[in-house]
Amino acid sequence: MRRSILLASALATTLALTACGSGEGTAGGSGDEPADDAASATAQASGSLTVWVDETREAAVEQAAAAFEDETGVDVELVQKNFEDIRADFLAQVPTGEGPDITVGAHDWLGEFTANGVVAPIELGDKAGDFIPVSVEAFTQDGQVYGLPYAIENIALIRNTELAPEAPKTFDDMIAAGEKAGTKFPFLIQSDGDKGDPYTYYPFQTSFGAPVFEQNDDGSYRPELALGGKAGEAYATWLGEQGEAGNLSTDISYDIAVEAFAKGRSPFVVGGPWMLEKFGDLDLAVDPVPAPGGQPAQPFAGVQGFYVSAQSENALLANDFLVNSMSTPEAQTALFEAGGRPPALVEAADAASEDPLVAGFREVGATAVPMPSIPEMGSVWSFWGVTEASIISGKADDPAAAWDKMVSDIEGSIG
Repeated sequence: MRRSILLASALATTLALTACGSGEGTAGGSGDEPADDAASATAQASGSLTVWVDETREAAVEQAAAAFEDETGVDVELVQKNFEDIRADFLAQVPTGEGPDITVGAHDWLGEFTANGVVAPIELGDKAGDFIPVSVEAFTQDGQVYGLPYAIENIALIRNTELAPEAPKTFDDMIAAGEKAGTKFPFLIQSDGDKGDPYTYYPFQTSFGAPVFEQNDDGSYRPELALGGKAGEAYATWLGEQGEAGNLSTDISYDIAVEAFAKGRSPFVVGGPWMLEKFGDLDLAVDPVPAPGGQPAQPFAGVQGFYVSAQSENALLANDFLVNSMSTPEAQTALFEAGGRPPALVEAADAASEDPLVAGFREVGATAVPMPSIPEMGSVWSFWGVTEASIISGKADDPAAAWDKMVSDIEGSIG
């Protein structure tokens, strides 16, 4: 197994890592030393790693950890945490020198993590090319990669093929097919009442050319709003029209949408792979979200991965464990089987895509854009969802004006 030159040299010198070691430095890059030399150096190491992991992924990580322990002699301790608690606990503990060496987490935590200095870059080296590009982009900030991706999730159009044999090409085609099916709802999309659900609605918005922030050439975001102007106003007008027509409703919660689709009350639902287990034996297909605007409907991509603590005393071992143990097809497949999200590693994703539903989500995800992880995104969500909901419900008399006010409010919040 190929190891990093920095790891091999560090472990072969006075920087040998121990459980109470003080190794600082950044995670290692790829080198040209023979694999046996580096692996031998690792095998002579003693040390320990603490990994925070949630219940869903614990068994999969445990398999990779056991193999790493056998090969290197390094003890890997897994600490099970509620996923909902990890972000706040990591932010609170790392600055005090506590917390894990590695934690599982979502890519959209990155902005807050880097702003607080709690994560260290990792070095993927030439393995970066083994991953689906959007997964690496999602963990990239200022040219550095801060996470080892293992899964990609995005929404798509889930279709009941008995009620709609063909995939709709446009939004209007979908409504027509839904009406032809004679079901209660022509299609279903969730909302969170007056709070709205801009995440799920985002493909519709991007089809009008109104993404939330401007993007750089490498896919990273800069804090310049792009959802305003004529494109944003056109999307807002469309939301009002669809709400008035009854095609969109803030009364359709997640649970209502899932139950209605499962009972055959609509041929289509916009949602993610996390819904599939609720749909029993329905004959399904996964298609791109049909665009109501003139551009492709691009959903957000959410990427799951692992971060290395900026205060880890064993950062080199942490990097080695992630890059050489958690990025194998076996490890990424085990994580996929545990969590149901398509793998980030291409080889594992290819194998998982033998399932046509996984292949469908993956195909849609290939055109998805990473959910912004910059800190300014925190100023967007509340204004965004509430405004969409007010437009759909008809509470906003002038959709375009309501949208323009939202943009102004977000700009004021960002400062």
